[in-house]
Amino acid sequence: MTETVTTTTPTPHPEYPMARASGCPFDPPPALREQRGGEPVQRVRLWDGSRPWLITRHDQVRALLGDPRISADPTRPGYPHRDAGAKARAHTRQTFITMDDPDHARLRRMVTAPFAIRKVEAMRPAIQTIVDDLIDTMLAAPGPVDLVEAFALPLPSLVICELLGVPYEKHDFFQKHTKVLVRRNGDPEEVIAASEALIGYLEDLLADKLAEPGDDILSDLAIKRVATGELTRREAAEMGSLLLAAGHETTANMIALGTVALLQHPDQLALLRDSDDPKRVAAAVEELLRYLTIVHFGRLRVALEDIEIGGVTLRAGDGVICAADIANRDPELFPDPDRLDITRDARRHVAFGFGVHQCLGQPLARVELQVVYSTLYRRIPTLALATGVDQLRFKHDGVIYGVYELPVTW
Repeated sequence: MTETVTTTTPTPHPEYPMARASGCPFDPPPALREQRGGEPVQRVRLWDGSRPWLITRHDQVRALLGDPRISADPTRPGYPHRDAGAKARAHTRQTFITMDDPDHARLRRMVTAPFAIRKVEAMRPAIQTIVDDLIDTMLAAPGPVDLVEAFALPLPSLVICELLGVPYEKHDFFQKHTKVLVRRNGDPEEVIAASEALIGYLEDLLADKLAEPGDDILSDLAIKRVATGELTRREAAEMGSLLLAAGHETTANMIALGTVALLQHPDQLALLRDSDDPKRVAAAVEELLRYLTIVHFGRLRVALEDIEIGGVTLRAGDGVICAADIANRDPELFPDPDRLDITRDARRHVAFGFGVHQCLGQPLARVELQVVYSTLYRRIPTLALATGVDQLRFKHDGVIYGVYELPVTW
């Protein structure tokens, strides 16, 4: 008698990133929800065949992002690069967000002061003026208007240009190259060329600042860091490139995508539009940050030591992806997490990351969004989409989620 031996085929690791469900543009991929409910710490497979650990629960994401035993350095073996372009770029430039302490802390401190809450709050009247001027221009134009081009992109671009000392007249140049850098699966040569173009431009601008400094971040870096030999001109330009790209791309997408979400939730839009309570507006910003989590690829890290989490041992050299988008939908912290509710306390979200590498510019982003969300819908109470949501082009192929265009009318 012959014995039959049954073998079990191992379940393949799910591919990451995962696809959103059709017709659910605001929700994380269903596969992420299933993973969090099943095995919240599980290996996934990336484009290059590597198998980093995906972390999906809010408490575990915060724990790892605050753990000094994991590294943000993309040049370390095992780091989970999002695509070939990002991998190539990691070996040509590094900024403080891709460094570990003490280098991270030393460089970050050089540009912390302009983004302090007190300094940013002092900018609120100037930001309000920019918002009002852009709305005036929109209202004077024949509709429909692309809200991205007319409003969402110019606002943070104007603000970050003023802070850095970059002429706004160059916005077409830096926006074009930034789009290459935040697109997933970009050609490595194109990614490096875009990065070098930005850095080269800022190196030349820093040379001008050395000769004629102004009251801006690049002038400060030029005089206090480059002229003293603490930084090379390229290192300062790399830092400026990071601030320039991050300072306009993320906020622009939050303005546009937040507008789409609110227009699809008219009860929440009415609560926001009809209130003059700054606390209500601030709460709405936090809830939209939680609900949308536009940095939807995850925070990428690599373990420096063995780490026990969720009943699993992450070994030294293992890649780690902290999925903030699904962590921000964790029902353990946010009851009924798939519901947009601007009255909830969403301040513990991880949309800006967590730990020492959390977003430097978050105070500025919050003020910009507060001014926008308290002004745009009040000044244009009949604001409406000029097309169906199903006709919008969402940035599924981007590192930063949003919409490419947003035609609106009123």
